[in-house]
Amino acid sequence: MGKPTDWEELANNLARMVEQGGKALAAYLKPREEGRKETDHAEFIDMVKTLGQVAEYWLTDPQRVFELQSALGKGYLELWAHAARRMAGETSDPVAKPDPRDKRFADPEWSSNQFFDFLKQAYLLTVQFSDRLVKNAEGLDPLTRQKAEFYVRQIVNAIAPSNFVLTNPELLRDTLASKGENLARGMHLLAEDIQAGGGDLRIRQTDTSYFEVGRNLASTPGKVVFENDLMQLIQYSPTTERVLKVPMLIVPPWINKFYVLDLTPEKSFIKWCVDQGLTVFVISWVNPDAHLSKKTFEDYMREGPLAALDVIKRATGESKVHAIGYCVGGTMLAVTLAHMAAVKDKRIVSSTFFASQVDFTYSGDLKIFADEEQITALEKQMAERGYLDSRKMANTFNLMRSNDLIWPYIINNYFKGRTPPPFDLLYWNADSTRMPAANHSFYLRNCYLKNKLARGEMVIAGKTLDLKKVKVPIYNLGTREDHIAPAKSVFYGSKFFGGPVRFVLSGSGHIAGVVNPPEKHKYQYWTGAKPNGADVDKWRAKATEHAGSWWPDWLAWLKGHNDDKVPARVPGGGKLKPIEDAPGRYVKVRD
Repeated sequence: MGKPTDWEELANNLARMVEQGGKALAAYLKPREEGRKETDHAEFIDMVKTLGQVAEYWLTDPQRVFELQSALGKGYLELWAHAARRMAGETSDPVAKPDPRDKRFADPEWSSNQFFDFLKQAYLLTVQFSDRLVKNAEGLDPLTRQKAEFYVRQIVNAIAPSNFVLTNPELLRDTLASKGENLARGMHLLAEDIQAGGGDLRIRQTDTSYFEVGRNLASTPGKVVFENDLMQLIQYSPTTERVLKVPMLIVPPWINKFYVLDLTPEKSFIKWCVDQGLTVFVISWVNPDAHLSKKTFEDYMREGPLAALDVIKRATGESKVHAIGYCVGGTMLAVTLAHMAAVKDKRIVSSTFFASQVDFTYSGDLKIFADEEQITALEKQMAERGYLDSRKMANTFNLMRSNDLIWPYIINNYFKGRTPPPFDLLYWNADSTRMPAANHSFYLRNCYLKNKLARGEMVIAGKTLDLKKVKVPIYNLGTREDHIAPAKSVFYGSKFFGGPVRFVLSGSGHIAGVVNPPEKHKYQYWTGAKPNGADVDKWRAKATEHAGSWWPDWLAWLKGHNDDKVPARVPGGGKLKPIEDAPGRYVKVRD
């Protein structure tokens, strides 16, 4: 039997694609047919409602509609003229250009090929039109406008010509060159990822087989010296003969795992701190299940940072501690500081916040998921199982950067049929955690919805919290391109504390702006005047820019408060029997 022709091979590969597509559909439908999974319509309903308000604004005035249509028509006519000139062999400047950082249109054929160039520019004109559709809709309240901008952004990102085989020159070349084998492989990966997600698509962003927590991630030596229902406390082994007298406690977020600060050894903030002569303790939060559904925000405070302070005293003999909070861990630390101030507890002598919010006025796109209707719908879901499924929050974070964290992987995995390369940060990003119902509900309602902490209205353990009573010195780090804790929000939050605040702005975003080792010589940071108001761009314009990592600046600030040293401490200090090696069991629990 002879070698199959190209058409026969293409037909075979398309048949394989259809077969794998059937498996993907079956993996999606099976848990729904068995009643194990229901489709969540809350966000879709909110999107329709929000975009309906935008449409209502334009449709109530025919003159506005005419002006809008005229502007769009003018852009398309200019594009037609541009295309006609190119077909006639003339040179012509494009009507619309992509952002130079937009990787979707990096392939040369997006510009050299007239067909794909036309598609690209038509799409970009449509994006500009959609953007004006929202921004020029006067009368929308700020939250509705923010929601509309987010939803429109998701729609225009999804319909980009780069996301379809026949309108993406690179995908079309790959498909013709491999005779459709790329699509068959991609559909196989799609079926696998839907099965891995239990009926939902869990997009693989990295080669997970390459990594193992405790082997090549979270590998800094140390011991778990304490544990309770909510956390394990890790004390890291010293690498210097002498250490700073005052130990340090890190309070990471519980919405993801602590080892973002302990990735590979060369990226590890924790290892770097140990090597600088710090005694480092880190909370490793549990990945909660239904039996922890009633654990409250107060429970997390008492069984988290407050319990850790007690253990640190037993392990080191020191009652004074430096503390660091990252993201929502920073919000928790701020709550803890305010509660400690109310009860005259002075064990924390300095506090550092990494991309953390205490005021939620300018809290970014996450705020659009925290109105009364959506929180109520979320609470109903959590009541059924006792926790928020880990993929819910992970998908939300991915949507906020869909052109970086969703669509490139859909194209690479399911259209090109390629598995992504190993990347430690994306492995961590996919290693998400659940959230207990009571704690998460309190956080959403008291912070995002009602902003009670900044307003001095939050009540914890019978105490009304007042951040102005927090007098300890604070190092407040914002990251310039942060989409989770926007720099404006972090900067504005500085004003609510009662003590001295050093605000520092780092280049890059929520993760890379924090995890930026000095040896990498990447990004930059700014230092300047005492933070005031919410205009972080105005502050930065007058601030001093420094090349590289902010880590040494922070260490100098920390040592400026107390640089006394003592002999290095072994984990547990001989008073606490280590439970197991770092990073412990809790962090290894996956969904």
